[in-house]
Amino acid sequence: MRPLIILVCMAVLQLAALKGYSQWKSFMIGAKGDTLNCVDKQDKKQGRWVNHFDEVRGEPGFEEEGVYKDDRKEGTWRLYNLGGDLTGVEFYKWGNKDGTCQYFGMNGTLLREESWRALNPNKQFDTLTVEDVDHLDKYKTVIVKNEGVALKDGEWKFYDPMTGMIDRTEVYTLGKLEKRGGVQRKAGPADSARAVAKPEEVLEFEKKTGKKKVKVQNGSTY
Repeated sequence: MRPLIILVCMAVLQLAALKGYSQWKSFMIGAKGDTLNCVDKQDKKQGRWVNHFDEVRGEPGFEEEGVYKDDRKEGTWRLYNLGGDLTGVEFYKWGNKDGTCQYFGMNGTLLREESWRALNPNKQFDTLTVEDVDHLDKYKTVIVKNEGVALKDGEWKFYDPMTGMIDRTEVYTLGKLEKRGGVQRKAGPADSARAVAKPEEVLEFEKKTGKKKVKVQNGSTY
C-alpha cells in the first residue's frame, strides 16, 4: 500500500510540473533545477533570464542576468565577463535604466557610476519633478516627450582605477549636460588605502558561490 501512495504522489508532482511548464512557449532549466529564460504564449519574456553575448569585432563578450516582466527588464540586473567576474550592476524600470548603475574593473574596483531616469513607455509625454542644479533643494516640474528611452539624469562619477578616487564628474538634467568637473589629486597613502577597498556590491558578490556561469539546458513545450 505504501509504494502505491509514493507512486501516486510522484505522479501528482509530475503533473504539476507539466502544468507549470505548459504555460511557457519555451524555457531553460538551470543547474539548480530552476526555470530560466521563459517565453510565454504571447512571445513575451517573463521571469529570471540569463543572456549570453559572444565577443564581436574586438568587443568583449559578457553575460547578464535579471528579471523580465512582460518583455521588459525590471529591477536589478548584473553583468559578468565571460570569466564570471562581476562587471556591472544596473537597475531597470519599464525596460529602461533607472537610478544609479555601477561598473567595475577586473579587480573589483569601481570605475563608473551612472545616474538614469526611466520614462514610462506607455505615455506619449511624461511629467517629471527635477532638482534645479543652480539652486539646491529647489525643484521644478517639466513635461518631456517620451521617446521610449532612459535619460541621463543626476551626477555621473568616473573613478581613477589606480587610486579609487573620483577623477571627474558630469551632472545631467533629463539628458542635458549641465556641469562637468575634474578632480586633480596627488597620489598618497590615503589613495593607496582607498584603492584596496571594494564596493559593497562586489564584496557581497564575492561571498557567494562563485564564478557563476549558469549552466542551462533548453526546454520547450512544443
